[in-house]
Amino acid sequence: MRLLNRYVLREHAGPLVFSLAALTSLMLLNYVAKEFGKLAGKGLPWRVIGEFFALAVPFTVAMTLPMAVLVATLHAFGRLAAENEITALKASGISINRLLLPVLAGGMALSLVMVFFNDQVLPRANHRLRNLQEDIAQKKPTFALRPQVINAIQEGKLYLRAGRVEASTNRLREVAIFDLGDPAKRRTIYADSGDLALAGDGSDLKLTLYHGYMQEASRQSPGELQRLFYHVNNIRVRGVGNQLKHTENDFKGDREMSICEMGSQVDQLHGELAMSARDLSRHLENQALMLATGQVLQAERQPPAAAPPASLAGYYCGAVAWVASLAAPRPPPGPGLPGARAPAQPGLVDPSRPPAEPPSAAQPRGAPRTFRLETPVFDAGATWAQENNAADVARIRLLTAEQGIDALGVEIHKKFALSLACLVFVLFGAPIALRFPRGGVGLTIGVSLFVFALYYVGLIAGEAFADRDLLPPWLAMWGTNLVFMAVGLLLLRTVGSEGVSARGGEMTERLEAIRDRLRARWRGAPAVAAHEGRA
Repeated sequence: MRLLNRYVLREHAGPLVFSLAALTSLMLLNYVAKEFGKLAGKGLPWRVIGEFFALAVPFTVAMTLPMAVLVATLHAFGRLAAENEITALKASGISINRLLLPVLAGGMALSLVMVFFNDQVLPRANHRLRNLQEDIAQKKPTFALRPQVINAIQEGKLYLRAGRVEASTNRLREVAIFDLGDPAKRRTIYADSGDLALAGDGSDLKLTLYHGYMQEASRQSPGELQRLFYHVNNIRVRGVGNQLKHTENDFKGDREMSICEMGSQVDQLHGELAMSARDLSRHLENQALMLATGQVLQAERQPPAAAPPASLAGYYCGAVAWVASLAAPRPPPGPGLPGARAPAQPGLVDPSRPPAEPPSAAQPRGAPRTFRLETPVFDAGATWAQENNAADVARIRLLTAEQGIDALGVEIHKKFALSLACLVFVLFGAPIALRFPRGGVGLTIGVSLFVFALYYVGLIAGEAFADRDLLPPWLAMWGTNLVFMAVGLLLLRTVGSEGVSARGGEMTERLEAIRDRLRARWRGAPAVAAHEGRA
């Protein structure tokens, strides 16, 4: 049996490596074609360009590995069935389910590897890629000026918009410059046309504007607006820079965080959600009470924060922490018995235990939440407006927390769903290849393209539905996996009924059987007997 397992896995290894390399190369070339225009002409060294595309490989591999598993499964089992090796193995007493065991084990191993890959490698690569993109955008930003678009010259400080950009002469038409460098005032410069050039050292930007005006508004005097007209205006933007400077931004998006980091964010958002719901309920109660009695209902003590609900990220992070605790070296035991803790001495505090908080005299620990009625300090109109605004703020906080929980939940479940797709595609691809042994390369390519399109359209649609709160995140991401797994298991149950002829595959036989049944129902004759007589 070990020899059979190695043989089946070896049949899958070659197509898996080839399809993974081919699909990754195709998707990477597509990414290169879209991003190359942002890199060319900026004088970047080849090492930086190579790093840019190397950091894009992990995301590509995360998408193409499930595809490669499906292609390898279809090709390997299709070849085994076409060359009658499956028939020989069944004649020797080896069932199809036994033949699938090593492939299922390999798919499970790949899924576990992909869980680690999507959790650790992919977020770090995405974070470094985003930082590198920001660094490249700061280098020679004038090369990529686009018309009818607000272009960032200095991120957060200076932006430029031009109606037309003449690349051959560096002439700009219908220019608008937005200067946000001074937080105390906002300045906007308009010009009919202008010339754009870099200084001799390549670090400063020179703008010569013609026939326009400049207007400036101060935050200290919002009712005043200064406007100055000019014929020629020379502007020099210093520190634009033509040297690539590597920076590190600690901010991470949802696709740049690990599962445990996103799980921690989800727990915080659940706390914010509970607090926002409690505040909204209290403000609505206050409004109702004010309408009835003119008094305000106030809480003396906030209830303790509820524990976050159980989640897939919580179980995963708990398992990771348990494995890490087993691998970590244990501290040496204290004096006395092995592993015993030294007795605490009087007057000393045990640092391993948190300090005990004495219960408050006014409010004992564990007491229920109480309310008291107070006459409002403000007049009824002002207090009503205050409570109404507070209720709106609490409602916005509630909606923001719900959207954040859904967005992070989608990313968490997507990491696991894409990883387990390797196992799902083994269950789905093997019975299809065994059903149609004469399909060959055409069956492999056709089924793969159809499944890829259907699977990723399902992922994209599920993510959109989850972001709009139309589906829960787990169903949005796992729905396509569940559908393909159910179809694969259904086909696997009927995989033992082979066709009676190997000349044309069994698709023709099934079409003939369907035709005979339709004729039998139309004429009232038994279809099964007609089909058996033909066989």
